[in-house]
Amino acid sequence: MSEVFTKWDAADHLHTPEDARLYLEACAEEDPGDGSLLRAALHDIARAGNMSQLARETGMSRKGLYKALSANGNPTLATVMRITRALGMKVRITA
Repeated sequence: MSEVFTKWDAADHLHTPEDARLYLEACAEEDPGDGSLLRAALHDIARAGNMSQLARETGMSRKGLYKALSANGNPTLATVMRITRALGMKVRITA
């Protein structure tokens, strides 16, 4: 009998705001410095929730949100701040 594999998707495992926060925190710590993991984590968190609601809360279109958080996206700091705020999180810088 052959084994069947499915693609693992982080969005399938983000069930609570705490899950999302811990995931985002871990990705921020492991980010190589270009923001790619942070952007990918925000994309996963947005997909795990209600993308349309998040778009409304950020004042962005759903399409614009998907584009900014896509693998080729390059969201501005203002966009990242609006998204994290809409998710009920705060960005904090520590030493």
